[in-house]
Amino acid sequence: MYRIVSEPIDIAELLTFVSAPEIGGIVTFCGTVRKQNAGRAVLAVEYHAYPAMAEKAMRAIGGEVLQGYGVRRVGMAHRVGRLNVGEVSVVIAVGAPHRHEALGATAYAIERLKQVVPIWKKEFYEDGSAWLEPQASSEMGS
Repeated sequence: MYRIVSEPIDIAELLTFVSAPEIGGIVTFCGTVRKQNAGRAVLAVEYHAYPAMAEKAMRAIGGEVLQGYGVRRVGMAHRVGRLNVGEVSVVIAVGAPHRHEALGATAYAIERLKQVVPIWKKEFYEDGSAWLEPQASSEMGS
């Protein structure tokens, strides 16, 4: 399940998708719009994507996760449009036989999503706006 959506992400649907009797660990990552970035107060964020390309890239990341981490199921959704502070922008759900694999796979998936999925982010501030470049976490060594 790999989706670009314009409405709020259905987290319960993703959890149901990654659930199965052989799954012992489910990890869900929810990214939300934060109120401050780089010392500036954020009022809102606007995400843009080319859905067909973005979902294809998300599917490829899902394949990497399924092969490399021993997980059984992966689901990802990213919201587009204007989001206010506190709203969920991205959800990744992973189901694996054990928690260790699910945790590692989820961390890998969000970093890869930030690196390769064609989603563009514009932040709005009291004094203007700015398009942001995609960035992976420095903690992942990327």
